[in-house]
Amino acid sequence: MKKKILVACGAGVCTSTVALQKLQAKMAEEGLADQVAYGQCSVADLPMNAENYDVVVTTSRVEGDYGTPVVFGLPFITSIGMDDCVDEILDILEL
Repeated sequence: MKKKILVACGAGVCTSTVALQKLQAKMAEEGLADQVAYGQCSVADLPMNAENYDVVVTTSRVEGDYGTPVVFGLPFITSIGMDDCVDEILDILEL
């Protein structure tokens, strides 16, 4: 079964799309493209969606417990610390 990653930003459009594309590229580099499925939403929609995913990656800080691990994904926008962020996601997904 594929692991599921939800990528979220303020509106669920701009920065989450950039982060999603970079995350997909990193997963492909790791040879994991076939093992991962993705979703995308706004931060406001996290309470309704997060529980359906194995990990949530957000480009903005969020508070609260969504029942799913949350990773701060700003490194996918800045490219600073992106490898560490990918490693954190892989650890959570046990890949």
